[in-house]
Amino acid sequence: MGTLQLEPAQSRPDLLAPPVAKALAVWPVDAPIDGDQVLVAPIDPGLADTAAFCDAYEVGLAVSANCVIVAGKRDGVPKYAACIVLATTRADVNGVVRRHLNVRKCSFAPMDDAVALTGMEYGGITPIGLPADWPILVDSRVAATPHVIVGSGVRHSKIAVAGPALGALPGAEVIEGLANPV
Repeated sequence: MGTLQLEPAQSRPDLLAPPVAKALAVWPVDAPIDGDQVLVAPIDPGLADTAAFCDAYEVGLAVSANCVIVAGKRDGVPKYAACIVLATTRADVNGVVRRHLNVRKCSFAPMDDAVALTGMEYGGITPIGLPADWPILVDSRVAATPHVIVGSGVRHSKIAVAGPALGALPGAEVIEGLANPV
């Protein structure tokens, strides 16, 4: 995990967005890991973007995961979802994601909407603690990665967690081919 100074996330709510801290407090008992195995590390918020973060903290792109919020509409009703993909890939928003959400068009959610609806900071959004009715679409490569680094809900820290645990979050579905290599 590079040069990150990791510690149990449950003991550091100051490094988490409130919805993330709340979700960790009720971590699923049937998850592939215990809640205390979700780790967090402080980082420079100016280095939260993937490329800068990976370079500064010596974390490989192949273990860095991005959580992107997508939106579409069906019959005038907005639908949101989170897509978790490795930094070496890009979510197939207009193909796999659009079909999965059963919407005519799908795109990245506007930043203001993503921030307001998640209660998290842009550039730090994580699948842990998202609204309960949102699907969490996890690329199979993420779920197959022993440990990944993902946002913590804020820009001043990152979470390290087992990839299979992300695929086991409430509302999560592991999808083969969700993302394509960059």
